[in-house]
Amino acid sequence: MTIEDVILSRDNRGISALRGHLPQNFCDEAARFILDNKGTAIIATGFYIRSAAAPETDGPPGAIAMGKALRSLGYNVHYVTDKYSASLLKATATSGEHLVEFPISDHESSQKFAKDLINKVRPTVLISIERCGFSKNKAYLNMRNLDISEFTAKIDYLFTNQKKTVGVGDGGNEIGMGNLAQFIPQVGTLVPDPAVTPVTKLVIASVSNWGAYGLVAALSLLAKKNLLISVDEEKQLIRKIVDLGAVDGISAQRKYAVDAFELEENAKTLAELHSLLKTAGIK
Repeated sequence: MTIEDVILSRDNRGISALRGHLPQNFCDEAARFILDNKGTAIIATGFYIRSAAAPETDGPPGAIAMGKALRSLGYNVHYVTDKYSASLLKATATSGEHLVEFPISDHESSQKFAKDLINKVRPTVLISIERCGFSKNKAYLNMRNLDISEFTAKIDYLFTNQKKTVGVGDGGNEIGMGNLAQFIPQVGTLVPDPAVTPVTKLVIASVSNWGAYGLVAALSLLAKKNLLISVDEEKQLIRKIVDLGAVDGISAQRKYAVDAFELEENAKTLAELHSLLKTAGIK
């Protein structure tokens, strides 16, 4: 059983059909890439659920888990999201981590904001976790192919023309899925008009939070220490952001669930990753 096997299990959306287009050990490759670019990390997340007029529960917990791991490895961490998910990250980030609210604006203003932020923060690596990406027409489309551009900051411009980027996605419409844009429409259960923004290293998973945890597990193997949040911490994170207004992305309901997986079922992936690390002698 590999990390990739774990995070692609219980695949309800068909994302694992893309696995053959990525390196077999894509989590390890992405983790090594991150460790080769130590310094300052930008972590982008936040996905707007139109039918609920609220952000979803997939993304922010993975971003927080990633930020915590990177901080323990000595990175400076800057979270980037827009106004709809800012409160979730503000309430769950720890001291020493920074939060940037990227404005929802036109292309020109967004490009300037991105350029100014890059120049100010000077990130050594940029990571996107469940962040909607530009379609070929530079629109933001949700899993039902509905346009959510008016509710989505153009964070893609942070990743444009950057060479040290990582993306995590589960449906085909996230930043990073540009790497596989030609293959995504061939999978009938994924989005028909995929995101085109590419990244240097791509991680796919049945749920994007699980992809982030898989990446942290790979970092743990390389660092020889367990950097994962605990199962209880994850449950607390999900409860907290739902209490703040986040919704399950599949049902669009305000309940303690992620992509239709309720707390106990959702927690199985993180528990399996902890078990995998323990088997490898990582404590």
